[in-house]
Amino acid sequence: MSGVNLYRGRLAPSPTGYLHLGHARTFWVAWHRARQHAGTLVLRNEDLDRDRCRPEYVTAMVEDLRWLGLDWQEGPDCGGPHAPYDQSRRHAWHVAVFEQLRSSGCVYPCVCSRKDVLQALGAPHAGEEEPVYPGTCRPEKRPQPIVVTDPARLRHRDAHGRRVNWRFRVPDGERITFADGAAGPQEFVAGRDFGDFVVWRHDDVPAYQLAVVADDHAMGITEVVRGADLLLSTARQLLLYHALGWTPPQFFHVPLMTDERGTRLAKRHDALSLRALRAAGAHPAEWGAEWEAWLAQTLPA
Repeated sequence: MSGVNLYRGRLAPSPTGYLHLGHARTFWVAWHRARQHAGTLVLRNEDLDRDRCRPEYVTAMVEDLRWLGLDWQEGPDCGGPHAPYDQSRRHAWHVAVFEQLRSSGCVYPCVCSRKDVLQALGAPHAGEEEPVYPGTCRPEKRPQPIVVTDPARLRHRDAHGRRVNWRFRVPDGERITFADGAAGPQEFVAGRDFGDFVVWRHDDVPAYQLAVVADDHAMGITEVVRGADLLLSTARQLLLYHALGWTPPQFFHVPLMTDERGTRLAKRHDALSLRALRAAGAHPAEWGAEWEAWLAQTLPA
């Protein structure tokens, strides 16, 4: 296939608030990488959080990305061969991927809440990273492949009617290594740096790790550009790729942007939201020139 460019990147914002300057830089890098490779860029609306996603944030997301000067070839606003591009409309595909994991014995049901996990660990846990699961519901041996007669019910209820999350059983002690395009060589140990993680939630919605792997694979993404806070998630996702027999994409984790106090930018930083910056008369072309110089100095070519 000489002469055919197969690079496929993606923008994958979650409409749980207005995009801020840190999002802008990461998405600009993803756009820039796709342009460097003369590739295809996909916009995917990751709207699985039913409680926090809002239609107005979806509208603002597209408007803000366009205002930044970014463009894409596939997405919810322009269609494409891998539609739908709203993650909430891809439920049947997510179910099929989950059932593949369940039928192969890679996952098991868990009745533990986050509070239960923290109490079992006997120590406080700070930050957004999920704590290492202590194995309360983990079977002693890897579950045998199972066939269920009512798969929809058993995705979120056990035989006793209790609500369950489904966890992926990690291979304790296995080292997961990968070469990140921005952060360099990475190594994590399953069972130490992260434990058995949720892939399907009790409200019958896929967890982030499963949904992202399923959709990046289905959409043929060859490089994932995202924030450095997701490096550990990449280790989990590589295990899912292996369990599903899929080839993973390359990864490029961009350093996070911080405020003047060194605090990572979040959607609560209203003054640095792209909405507020637009209203204040900011000019994104100036950021692009600054980010291009930063990219050349900070990250490998």
